[in-house]
Amino acid sequence: MREGIFILAVCLVAWFGFDLLEGQRDTARTERDAALVEASGFREAARISGEMLAERDAIDLQRTQELNDERIENDGLRRAVDAGLNRLHLNATCSAPAAPPTTGAGGVADAGTPELTADARQDYFTLRDQLALSRQMILGLQDHVRRVCLR
Repeated sequence: MREGIFILAVCLVAWFGFDLLEGQRDTARTERDAALVEASGFREAARISGEMLAERDAIDLQRTQELNDERIENDGLRRAVDAGLNRLHLNATCSAPAAPPTTGAGGVADAGTPELTADARQDYFTLRDQLALSRQMILGLQDHVRRVCLR
């Protein structure tokens, strides 16, 4: 009878031990599965971040190239105006001279052609550069919002 109780006690201890191990195994599997899901989520987030960075870089490259093209065009126009090959057209009128000249009939035709001064000409081209920069910045931000932020 003692041997039967001993065997029964050993079986009970073994059963509790296996039950404890089985619980630990299930907990480990659950933790492993959660870690795999989390790792998968991190990989997906990294992939999306990489795509977003690539899209941002593409937008930046495109807008920078367009800005450089506009600046090159503006510099060419500036050189042509400075060399006298082109003129800046103004929407202006020439007023008649205040006192008519004493030698002949004076009129609007006697007034000089409207033209920007050298300082104003420089300011005009600076303004064109700044407008080109602002335009490309705005277009770049709009592209960023459309192609990156709204994904």
